[in-house]
Amino acid sequence: MSQEQGAGGTTGPAGGHPHHGPLNPAEARGAVRRALARRPSGQGAPYTPDTLSDALLVASELTTNAMLHGGGVTDFDVEVVGENLYLSVCDRERRRPVTLESADRGDRHRCGGRGWPIVCRLACEVEVADLPAGGKRVTAVIPLLGPYPHPGGA
Repeated sequence: MSQEQGAGGTTGPAGGHPHHGPLNPAEARGAVRRALARRPSGQGAPYTPDTLSDALLVASELTTNAMLHGGGVTDFDVEVVGENLYLSVCDRERRRPVTLESADRGDRHRCGGRGWPIVCRLACEVEVADLPAGGKRVTAVIPLLGPYPHPGGA
């Protein structure tokens, strides 16, 4: 997978891990737009405004989750391969993403916890892999041809 380098090879905070690519959701969305714009005319899958919106939302959610729950983004990759957009975000935490119930045990509304289900619904494939030096890589594959059936329904 090719690497989108927004901040390019700088040393990341806390632990001196190298960092490549976007550090936040806005930069991740820009990287997605650039990856789609770089495709030569007539090559690669066409995409609709809906599939672009899906890809931008997944990029935002993955980077936000890395920032809030994973100790920050340590690496980011984006690449169009055939009819799919591959997004990978690495962070420092090995714990897997989880889905939280919308209410706690006291039936009080819980803020947050919706990002991971959104990613899983919009991507046709999601993989979470441990990294040898610690942390994890979350890769989501977003189909660019629409409309398409989302996994698990509608």
